Amino acid sequence: MWETLADRLVYGLLGLDAAARTAQSLQFFVHEILKIGFLLVVVTHLMGLVNALLPVERVREAIASGRLRGAEHLAASTFGAVTPFCSCSSIPLFIGFLQGGIPLGVTFSFLITSPLVNEVALAIFLGSFGWKVTIAYAASGIVLGTLLGAILGRFDLERYLESWVREAARRSTAPTSGGGAAVAWPDLLRRVSRDALGITRRVAPYVLAGVAVGAGVHGWVPAGAFDSWLGEGHPLAVPAAVLLAVPMYSGASGVIPITEALVAKGIPLGTALAFMMGVVGLSLPEALMLKKVMRTRLLAIFFASVAACIILVGYGFDLIF
Repeated sequence: MWETLADRLVYGLLGLDAAARTAQSLQFFVHEILKIGFLLVVVTHLMGLVNALLPVERVREAIASGRLRGAEHLAASTFGAVTPFCSCSSIPLFIGFLQGGIPLGVTFSFLITSPLVNEVALAIFLGSFGWKVTIAYAASGIVLGTLLGAILGRFDLERYLESWVREAARRSTAPTSGGGAAVAWPDLLRRVSRDALGITRRVAPYVLAGVAVGAGVHGWVPAGAFDSWLGEGHPLAVPAAVLLAVPMYSGASGVIPITEALVAKGIPLGTALAFMMGVVGLSLPEALMLKKVMRTRLLAIFFASVAACIILVGYGFDLIF
């Protein structure tokens, strides 16, 4: 539907030549904006309703209280997946979890999954790669956060937190659950819609920028241009993609359209996804912010572990898809 509408607008209404590179880039841009915009509005409203019914404090209290009985990592990772945070905006909540006395491994589960999987990423992913790849990607992000957080939590890494964080965690006690005033459904829905449209407006510039770059790649970069670096058959293509991604920074909304364009130009899906995950989950701004919380050794352990897992996910997607 969206492709037909984009064709009519670009080739019909504007009368551009379908063989021209500029027209192909513009058609890609219009098609992606229509598709992503629709999915973004729908999914942010749905997930906004989930967030309204499952507020942050309730999740934090459930984790800190010990009521989850061994499912803390899965709960934290799943919570990260349903909250609309990039890597840098996840860090304040990560710090709040630590100050609230939640174990470091559990907070890692949240921090790992949160920038990789959220409603914005999944909405764009669904439009770009279809539901099968979207489900596989979401599952891999949640599993990655759950398992890696559990593994890191088995080591005594709290000693590598900065002293002010450890002191805050020692002073904290698990809060008691408090009842709040019930919100009428019409008011709740209006608030959810307002917040969802706010999220859409905030990410719109990044979506536009990412789609614009993807459109340029789609229309002007010849097929096979990346084969010498990241093409199929190169055993180190996935680690190379992750290393290339670390100096960059973007939310998923900006990098997924670029990833789609790279796949269209011959980059294997897993390699392209490893690049995308590296951009959104292993950025220099994130490292600088986390340095206020972690000592250098813990920061290195965290980044190296996440990078290794992203590489494994990339190889897995290359084998499966």
